[in-house]
Amino acid sequence: MNTQSKIYFAGGCFWGTEHFMKQIHGVTNTQVGYANGKTSIKNPTYEQVCNDNTGFAETVEVSYNPQQADLNLLLELYFKTIDPTSLNQQGNDIGSQYRTGIFYTNATDLPIIKEAIETLAKKYSKPIVIEVEPLVNFYPAEEYHQDYLGKHPDGYCHISPELFDFARKASREKKRQAPF
Repeated sequence: MNTQSKIYFAGGCFWGTEHFMKQIHGVTNTQVGYANGKTSIKNPTYEQVCNDNTGFAETVEVSYNPQQADLNLLLELYFKTIDPTSLNQQGNDIGSQYRTGIFYTNATDLPIIKEAIETLAKKYSKPIVIEVEPLVNFYPAEEYHQDYLGKHPDGYCHISPELFDFARKASREKKRQAPF
């Protein structure tokens, strides 16, 4: 059975988050865009979102096969790419559009997300500021943003390049370690 699930991750600049997620075995598709905006703007542009007054977050839609990469693994890997205590900033990117967030479309994902964040919080003395909400809206970003680091390997990214290799190996390692 080949089921597909979706989750939406906001982790600062979406170029790096998308490129990271693409490396994970079991992720079948990614798309960068703008999520959970608080304005009535439909199909916002990058320039509108960068004005920091739309409420949209740079977000990556991640489609995945849960038999190959389950939500717990995706969350664990996502957490490695962000500073979960930094509000509206990741790396050199500052503004509410660069906030961290996990936006879900399936209510059964919420307890898994909450438990993962509770576990993560034990590793930090500061509060975790990852927004966890149902997906309200998502608009694909302009074409030049899609797979940006795949097209421009030397492009800006706040994620350490070593983590991309780590992501490539992670789900395959988990599969080999499975007790069944």
